Amino acid sequence: MKWERKTINEVCNVGDGAHASIKRQPDGFQYLTSKNFKLDGLDLNKVDYISEVDFQKHFKDDSKAITKPKPEDVLLSIIGSLGAPYLVKEDDLFGLSSSVSILRAKRETIVPEFLFYWIKSNEFQSSINNIKSGVAQSFLSLGMIKSLPVIYPVELPTQRKIASILSAYDDLIENNLKRIKLLEEKAFLRYKGIVRSEKLEEKSILDICYVTDGTHDSPKQQVDGFYLVTGKHLIGGFIDFSSAYFISEADHDKIQKRSKVVNDDLVLSNIGTIGNVAIIDSPFEFSVKNVIIFKPSDSIFTSFLYCYLNSVEMQIRFQQESSGTSQRFISLAYTRALKVKLPNEEILKEFHQEVSILLKLKSILNQQNSKLREARDILLPKLMNGQIEV
Repeated sequence: MKWERKTINEVCNVGDGAHASIKRQPDGFQYLTSKNFKLDGLDLNKVDYISEVDFQKHFKDDSKAITKPKPEDVLLSIIGSLGAPYLVKEDDLFGLSSSVSILRAKRETIVPEFLFYWIKSNEFQSSINNIKSGVAQSFLSLGMIKSLPVIYPVELPTQRKIASILSAYDDLIENNLKRIKLLEEKAFLRYKGIVRSEKLEEKSILDICYVTDGTHDSPKQQVDGFYLVTGKHLIGGFIDFSSAYFISEADHDKIQKRSKVVNDDLVLSNIGTIGNVAIIDSPFEFSVKNVIIFKPSDSIFTSFLYCYLNSVEMQIRFQQESSGTSQRFISLAYTRALKVKLPNEEILKEFHQEVSILLKLKSILNQQNSKLREARDILLPKLMNGQIEV
């Protein structure tokens, strides 16, 4: 099998999103920035929107410059968190800020799906880190992107086979994500039904759970040890351990004396990325930072609290009532003063019985996805360097 080494510029046409300050609004066309791009796909928990007029103005189909993403373009975050790729799907319709680059494959040379997986490879990510280490801030110019390497089999059918093997894992992950979304929607429909139709009693959140926060220290990161989970690692109701930090056993033990979390506790991100919530159901022992911890006095409160903290009303409140100038936050005192409206005990027990099963299924699917990602990521470099023949 013959392999070729070239640059991005030689195998792609390169562009980026809008170089303009576009007014955001509550709804309309999605407008994605680098913060929406993660190594495992788009993070649409917090999305900006722009008007149809602005979308049509800045993202024209007939523009000579590559600014509007088309199906099978590979998008790449280039400011802040660098190097997260996304392969544009047929039904995707969104605008992009200039913090995202667009790579349009020259299809006579490289298959878009193969290019996508190459960008996810350790070798390509390392080449980004090498460039990043030489600049003052996390930023890739279009010139830098064009100079990055691409190593690929010359034969297009071989590229397609490699991409097909890897995409089989991603298809399973995507299917699980759809199932997770349906389970979440079912849980919230049940929650909304109770809030709308039942007689509720307002209580202090301290009546049903103990509330504390994570460590205020900044322990030194290391290559192995115990996980330190921060608010930004709470994604879609789960903890993303793949991007969490490692700290020493001594630092971990120190944090545990103040901020230990156990199964059925809830954690809420309270600094920077405010409002993300997860129920602790992890087999890992870990420490937490930049989160508020809720320890229910009885497990029957866990599911209801999860829905309450995740409700649209509470998420709006967290954003509107957060403090700070350089970085927004919600304080421990603020969360301890929250009021929660609860149904009677019988309805609460019925709700917990039903919804805890849905949330458990969510957790199982998420764990399956973690194993699928791990298997895919073990296979990816072996396919990309020719160690496994196809």
